[in-house]
Amino acid sequence: MILLIPGPVTTHPEVKAALLQDIAPWDNDWGHRLAVVRQRLLALAGGVSGRHAALLLQGCGHFAAEAAVRTFVPRGGKVLVPITGNYAERFARLAHEAGRTVVRLSVGPKERASPAAVARALAADPTIGHVAMVYSETSSGIVHDIAAIGREAAALGRRTLVDAVSAFGALPLDIAAMPEADAVFFTSNKCLEGMPGLSAIVVDTARTAACAAQAESWSLDLADILRHGQTSGWGSFRFTPPAQVVEALAAALDRLDSESRPARLARYEANMRTLYHGVQRHGLTPCLPEAIQGPIVLNVHAPEHANWTLQGFVDALKPEGFVISNFHNTPWPSFRLGCIGAIGKSEMEQAVTAIGRALDRMGIVQRQAGTAQRQAA
Repeated sequence: MILLIPGPVTTHPEVKAALLQDIAPWDNDWGHRLAVVRQRLLALAGGVSGRHAALLLQGCGHFAAEAAVRTFVPRGGKVLVPITGNYAERFARLAHEAGRTVVRLSVGPKERASPAAVARALAADPTIGHVAMVYSETSSGIVHDIAAIGREAAALGRRTLVDAVSAFGALPLDIAAMPEADAVFFTSNKCLEGMPGLSAIVVDTARTAACAAQAESWSLDLADILRHGQTSGWGSFRFTPPAQVVEALAAALDRLDSESRPARLARYEANMRTLYHGVQRHGLTPCLPEAIQGPIVLNVHAPEHANWTLQGFVDALKPEGFVISNFHNTPWPSFRLGCIGAIGKSEMEQAVTAIGRALDRMGIVQRQAGTAQRQAA
């Protein structure tokens, strides 16, 4: 079964095989392997040893997001969140429920976040200390210019938190060129093509140490995780780690090294184009103009047809060997297709054929989205 979703993704057999072992997480040999994985992630993020550190946290990307906002934004402190879609909304909720003050900046669902608008919002309120920005917004498929937004924040003396969950490992990222960034966070199970259960946060070490005891959470305190690594060694976790997931990540990083990050991005871009033009041949309408469509996830307007249900479409695709999400995050009815994972042109072409067959079985001949959906902004 091929996972045509934006994470967890279809993984290579070598990555799956790495799970098939029992591991004592406090064993010194395994600790050395863990330290190497941390260093590889740091290098992939463009981090500088000593100035930056790759911290690991059990759990999904939301754990990392909450840890970042709790650690770096003090209780009552203000964080500007450009609302680029569902995942920015989730960050805003995490920050609010952690007792931080969220300042929302509206961004249209078919627009890139404007660096100039971010600058205006920061200039209008000098008490805002941070900008929290989603790099690749999974709910829309749009990739935002975090470097330009970071420069605007830096020019006004503000800090940033970068959600790179569905971007890291494919889209360019260089934290050394982002001195305003307190943290960039991501997971093992998206563009890195590893397994779920592990998140990572690349941090500025001096800033992190200065935020000790600010998180109001032991489990999510990045300053405490940093202190533990510095004092107990980078081959250890504070609490029991998902050791097999780390092993799978090591195998996935080997594959990324062999492919190279630019080549992986090119493969994902080709996957997206195959799906984008393939669904159009079936009479379907992608939600975004191709000029702003990102390479991670493609959202497609649901056909306006009496026989259409998203769950029915999901069920019709399964016999074809593909699984897609049974929910959507767009303001209009749609379905989403992941372009990432250990898959390429052949699988994408098969997916396009499978989509047509599934719609045929559902009796959906007229496949265009309604006028209101196509024109929605």
